[in-house]
Amino acid sequence: MIFQRNLGEHAAALRAGEYSSVELTQHYLERISRYDRRLNSFITLCADQALAQAAAADTLLATDAAQTMPLLGIPFAHKDLFCTQGLRTSSGSKMLDTFISPYDATVVEKLAQAGMVMLGKTNMDEFAMGSSNETSFYGPVRNPWQTERVPGGSSGGSAAAVAARLVPAATGTDTGGSIRQPAALCGITGLKPTYGSVSRYGMIAFASSLDQAGPMAPAAADCAQLLQAMAGFDARDSTSLQREVPDYSATLHTPLNGVRIGLPKEYFGEGLESGVALQVEAALKLLVAAGATLVDISLPNTALAVPAYYVVAPAECSSNLSRMDGVRFGHRCKNPVDLEDLYKRSRGEGFGAEVKRRIMIGTYVLSAGYYDAYYLKAQRVRQLICDDFRHAFTMVDVIAGPTSPTTAFKLGDKADDPVTMYLSDIYTIAANLAGLPGISLPAGFSDGLPVGLQLVGNYFSEGQLLQLGHQLQQQSDWHLQLPEEYLAWQ
Repeated sequence: MIFQRNLGEHAAALRAGEYSSVELTQHYLERISRYDRRLNSFITLCADQALAQAAAADTLLATDAAQTMPLLGIPFAHKDLFCTQGLRTSSGSKMLDTFISPYDATVVEKLAQAGMVMLGKTNMDEFAMGSSNETSFYGPVRNPWQTERVPGGSSGGSAAAVAARLVPAATGTDTGGSIRQPAALCGITGLKPTYGSVSRYGMIAFASSLDQAGPMAPAAADCAQLLQAMAGFDARDSTSLQREVPDYSATLHTPLNGVRIGLPKEYFGEGLESGVALQVEAALKLLVAAGATLVDISLPNTALAVPAYYVVAPAECSSNLSRMDGVRFGHRCKNPVDLEDLYKRSRGEGFGAEVKRRIMIGTYVLSAGYYDAYYLKAQRVRQLICDDFRHAFTMVDVIAGPTSPTTAFKLGDKADDPVTMYLSDIYTIAANLAGLPGISLPAGFSDGLPVGLQLVGNYFSEGQLLQLGHQLQQQSDWHLQLPEEYLAWQ
C-alpha cells in the first residue's frame, strides 16, 4: 500500500519511476478528502500549489538532483503555526483567521528547498496553548484510533494526519510537550530537538524561551531525514545556534551496547495509568535486549516543573501576544468607539478562553507587585530542574519514561478543568524548561489506544535518541500499525 511507505521507500520509488510526485501528491490529497471530514486535522489545503510543486519536483527527479535531495517530491504538511507566503497562517485562532503571511518561515523555506511538497496546514490548539487540540477556533481534532477521543495537543492536527496516513510526515512545535504528547496519543514518532537547533524565525511565538520546531512521522528514521532538512543556523533568529548539522541518519544502525538508560523514580509513581506503565516497561525490555542497560535515577524537582512552566510560559505569551491588538496584527472589531474600545473588543473577540486565561496569568506574574514572588522564583526553579538533568547525565546517557501519564482521553473530559489538563504534560515539560531534546516513540497499546515511550537526551544528542528509536522499531511493529478503518482505501 503506497500510503504505508516510509520516506525512504517513497524516495526510492520516485527515483525508480514507480510513480511520479504528482501521482503521489494526488494520492494523499484523495486520502485527505476521504477521511479528514471526521478527523478535522487540516485547517487549510493548498491542492493547486501542491500539484505545481510536485510537477516541479518531477522535473528535478529526471536530473542528477534526485541523488542529493532525498526528500524530493515527497508530500507533507505544516502545522499552522509556520508562516507560509501567500497562504493563511491562523495559529488556530480567530485572531489570525484572515492573516495571509507575506513571507515564509525558515522551516518552510528549508523543506521547500529540500523539494518537499506541502499539502496544507494542520489544525492545532489556539496559539499552541493546549494539550488536547480542543481550543482551536476551527473545532477539535479527533484521534484516528477512537474519534471520540482527543489526539493530544497542541500539534494534534499533525499527529492525527500522520497517524491516519493522510500525509507521510508533518511538522510540529513543542513548548511543553506539544510534539511528543500528541505523538504518543496517536501512536507515531515525534522529536523535539535541542533548543536553538531549528530556527524559530517565522514561527508564531507562544513562549520564546521554550518553543521549538520538530518533525513528526511514523518512524525514527523518517524523523532523522526531516530533522536533517529542518535544522541549522539562521541569522534571522537570535536564539539559533551556530553549529554544524550532524548526519542524524548516520548512527541509526549503531548497536546499543553500553548505552545507559536512566529511569527516574518520579516518572513511575502516582498518576501513571497501569496500562501505560506496562507498555513502557515492555518497550524498555526491547532496548535492553538490543544492548542497553537500565539505571535507577532521581530527578527530585520533577514535581515543580508544571507550576514553574505555568508561570514562565504564560508570562512570555502575554508579552508575545500583546502585538495582537487589532491595530498591528489580528482581528479588528467593528465600529470601535475609541482606542481603548478597539483594543478591548478586538482582543476579547479574537482570543479564545484558554489564551485569555494564560495572558491574564502572565500579565499578573509580571506585574510590579508579583514579579519577584512568581516569575523570578519560577526561573530559579527552572535552574534547579536544569541542575537535576545535568547531574543525571553524569550517570546515564538518556532518560526514559512514559510520554503521557494516560492514553487519549475523551473529548470534553478535561475541558472544564484546566489544572487537570495541564498535568497531561507532566513528563514532557521539564525538557522544554531545560532546553533538552526529547523523542516520543510508539510503545504498544493499552485498551486499544496508543502508548508513548519518551526518551530525553543531553544537549545535541538527537542522533542518539533517533538511534534508540530506530533500534526499538527494528524489534517492534507498533510504529507501523494504524486503525483498520484507514486501511480500507488504497
